[in-house]
Amino acid sequence: MTSGIKIKEMRVTPVAIADPPLRSSYGLHQPYALRNILEFESEDGVIGVSETYGGEAPREILLNLGKEIVGSEPHRLTGCLRDMLTRLSDHEDASQTHLVPGENPVDANRRTYAAIEVGCLDLIGKSLGKPVCDLLGGRVRDRVPFSAYPFYKHTGGGGEGQDAREDKYGECLSPETLVGQVIKMREEYGFKSIKFKAGVFHPDQEIETIKQLYRELGPEIPLRIDPNSAWTVDTSVHVGRELAEELGRGGYLEDPTATISGMSEVRRRLLAEGIDTPLATNVAVTCFDDLPGSIKEDAAQIILCDHHYWGGMREVQHLAKLCQTFDLGLSMHSNNHLGISLMGMAHVAAATPHLTYACDTHYPWQTEEDEVVIGGRVPIVKGCVEITDKPGLGVELDYDQLARGRERYEKYPYRKRDDTAEMRKHVDPDWERKLPRW
Repeated sequence: MTSGIKIKEMRVTPVAIADPPLRSSYGLHQPYALRNILEFESEDGVIGVSETYGGEAPREILLNLGKEIVGSEPHRLTGCLRDMLTRLSDHEDASQTHLVPGENPVDANRRTYAAIEVGCLDLIGKSLGKPVCDLLGGRVRDRVPFSAYPFYKHTGGGGEGQDAREDKYGECLSPETLVGQVIKMREEYGFKSIKFKAGVFHPDQEIETIKQLYRELGPEIPLRIDPNSAWTVDTSVHVGRELAEELGRGGYLEDPTATISGMSEVRRRLLAEGIDTPLATNVAVTCFDDLPGSIKEDAAQIILCDHHYWGGMREVQHLAKLCQTFDLGLSMHSNNHLGISLMGMAHVAAATPHLTYACDTHYPWQTEEDEVVIGGRVPIVKGCVEITDKPGLGVELDYDQLARGRERYEKYPYRKRDDTAEMRKHVDPDWERKLPRW
């Protein structure tokens, strides 16, 4: 018995989206971030969509699977391709610690599989008139909470030349200006928790930034800090000690140092001082194989999932059940993205009972000019994305906007994320990413 739905055509469209000059331990964001938009069109003319990492390599991998995808049934396709989740890489020694998300060869197959899975689920949902979250077992929440994601940033709103965008927040390179950035974000989006990207300046300045946020917002707004492994174990313990009060009220310390063993040592030393601030990770633990060692060493108490590189929505649900079993918290990692990815994140979060912290999102850093879904930007109201009864992911492609995104991709030279090159171009010609830096 067949499903009655078959994929007759697959399209993969590369787009460039403006990105402000944000700072992290990786360096400086380029003026454009890259995404690939995947479409599966059925014989009935229904189109399922997905969004994944940008650039030529992810696009070529998807296109090379065209013969397996076109003519297949979306109900069965992900089962037929499921060995991609366990297929070994030629670069098994590569670590996410030193690679930006989307550039790790180890999880390339999982990223590809995830993009296909979401496209299939959106196509099935639209064909049946059902939301994706209800295909995943049914929603447990109608509103998915997200966290503000402030960054230190240089002047500029992203884009180049005539395509330069409004700089809504201005230069934010001090604790005071970072606090101002958060206030503006909360006024516009209503976020009820804050995740601060650190690892940029001396830890004492970043400690002061969190302290000023705490004084401004009060203890009812949970705070998180993420230096992307920029600190030694000693520095991580120092930060944890200094911010015990500020991070201990529903917040966490994310990837302060590299490796499971390093995180475990930080955890042991903080506990020895009576500080129970949880450690979170999307760097030390990025796949199921990482979980046993992390659990054994108590290295991370919160896992930051991401359906884009964990292998899709159903793998995130499986991860959530394991986290619940082992008494681990669960939140969601984010990269630069558009509305398709935001709704993908929201739908899997809506169908995942064990989601214990608000999800990350870069979405406020992207602009209306780049959005490729009909109706423009997905609303974030009171810090949440609402799950409606619209079928699939609840979004349709605006093909004029998609064409503009592709034109932007073709016009500008960026083909791969390179935060180091951007730092050397604008800040320090001799800059290198160094872990640990402090």
